[in-house]
Amino acid sequence: MSENRPHNSAGNPVAWIETVAEDKATGELERAYRRAADPKSGHVDHIMKIHSLNPASLLDHQHLYKTLMYGESPLSRAQREMIGVVGSAINRCEY
Repeated sequence: MSENRPHNSAGNPVAWIETVAEDKATGELERAYRRAADPKSGHVDHIMKIHSLNPASLLDHQHLYKTLMYGESPLSRAQREMIGVVGSAINRCEY
């Protein structure tokens, strides 16, 4: 096990996925990052950067998220957010 392996706040090792930094993105990835960037900060969330080696999957992820959160549904936006929060808590997600 590498000493440089990332750890969570509890000190436990976590999985690591290689990503391309925003300032290093070119071509299709650069365009995908622009579409995925937060409109206020201009930054791309880490959850989207995990797709940086496959820009098409980044765009698919973004489309899925927007469909689930903003598409037609019997659930309100607040209910959808609550489902996400509970799922993250159960999975001990720090994101």
